Amino acid sequence: MPFNHKKEADEILDKEFKVLDKGFVRLVDYMGSDERVVASARVSYGEGTKTFREDKSLIHYLLKNEHTSPFEQVVLTFHIKLPIFVARQWIRHRTARVNEISGRYSIMKEQFYVPSLDVIAPQSKSNKQGRETTPFEQKEAKEIQTLIFDTYENSYKNYKKLIEKNVAKEIARMILPLGLYTEWYWQIDLHNLFHFLKLRLHPHAQFEIREYAKVLLEITRKVAPLSIEAFEEYVLNAITLSREETKSLKESLPEKSSLPKTVAEKLK
Repeated sequence: MPFNHKKEADEILDKEFKVLDKGFVRLVDYMGSDERVVASARVSYGEGTKTFREDKSLIHYLLKNEHTSPFEQVVLTFHIKLPIFVARQWIRHRTARVNEISGRYSIMKEQFYVPSLDVIAPQSKSNKQGRETTPFEQKEAKEIQTLIFDTYENSYKNYKKLIEKNVAKEIARMILPLGLYTEWYWQIDLHNLFHFLKLRLHPHAQFEIREYAKVLLEITRKVAPLSIEAFEEYVLNAITLSREETKSLKESLPEKSSLPKTVAEKLK
């Protein structure tokens, strides 16, 4: 079975995938796919393309054993529209190339993120940087939503007044809230995208950035489905044990004959 997913990836080029209330992710371009990962891995010892099954096994082997450089051969470029507060979390991933719309040159659009009622929740009691999983009662959530909306409206009204007074755009923009939507082109290789997805799909990541990560995952699945399959198997849905945790596991499982060979070997 040959690699045949390029058609699926090409079909979604420039298509907007909605995220949150006004945001989107769009695949602008990509270079390489699973086939590139395989070719890059095999060039080191001079063997050509194998069967589809062997190629799949190789990709799984590479990711399982953290041989990451072949995945750097695949590069994806996204056009993303996102709230500024999400962008500030996002930009912590410094392994991508970014070009963002500038409020020094452009009049920023009156587009703000208004969270839906079901995600407006109190501060978490156990997580200093997160929210509770249970939202406010609908009546209170509506009041909070209205307060957020009114703040946006007043801020943008004053922003427009400053622009009309010929205040420099780079000054006027300072009063705009973090809920304002921005846009950027974001280019990243597959290896570093995996790291982004591992962190931003985690349940402790903020809801809004998780929503973007979910869409990025599914778009990338069109470009490199075998690589995403391996990522989900060995990274996203796997766990890492500390030395003490491994020790405890060894002690609680004295009989290892029934364990998978790879697990038994790691517990030796």
